[in-house]
Amino acid sequence: MSLVLRNLQRAVPLRRARLHEKVQVMRRALWVQRFDLGVVCVDNRKIQPINRIYRDKNTPTDVLSFPFQEVTATHGLRHLLGFTHSTEAEWQKRYQKEKQVLEELSRHKGTRFQPLSRGLF
Repeated sequence: MSLVLRNLQRAVPLRRARLHEKVQVMRRALWVQRFDLGVVCVDNRKIQPINRIYRDKNTPTDVLSFPFQEVTATHGLRHLLGFTHSTEAEWQKRYQKEKQVLEELSRHKGTRFQPLSRGLF
């Protein structure tokens, strides 16, 4: 299945082709080739607020992981349907709708999904 790599940091030199190859080897070793995977590399400044929001730890961390299909798919589908968030008002409207969709999904799945962008704006 697909593997998406994004490098949003400049602190550590990163060769995407080499990382892609290593991640594919790990996927085969763990028998998880059939799952889509997104890897986003960020610096401490970008990961700290996300760690604070989702783990109540106001420090940088080395890894955070989220279920791709439920949480980020909601955000992506909203974009595919034409919804944007170029302004603060658009972002608030999009965030509330995304939160509503995830709350409904949470009721059906018996878990607690929240938008990944919670508290970032």
